[in-house]
Amino acid sequence: MSVSSRQELRVVRHDRLRKRIEGSGERPRLAVFRSLKHIYAQIIDDSTGTTIAHASTQEKELAAGGNREGAKKVGLALAKKAKAKGIDKVVFDRGGFKYHGQVASLADGAREGGLEF
Repeated sequence: MSVSSRQELRVVRHDRLRKRIEGSGERPRLAVFRSLKHIYAQIIDDSTGTTIAHASTQEKELAAGGNREGAKKVGLALAKKAKAKGIDKVVFDRGGFKYHGQVASLADGAREGGLEF
């Protein structure tokens, strides 16, 4: 099977990651998606298929854009929402993106906010 576009290659990498990463009730999955303009993150319980908390740069209070500063704000906001719901530990799912730049900044912000992964 020949895969050519960047999007298709990212999906292939994400599928490969998802074989090993699964969120549970006591340790849900922190999933990241990055577009050209924004960054999105959500905490998901894969056993029930529900989203527990979410944050993105499209929210008014986090409207710093899809840069590293905005990603860090999203990580902090997501950690705050998760702590309010009693979640301390998560499994990080980088979504097929490199752990670099915006994705790493989001992870750093979530760690500063009190999440462990």
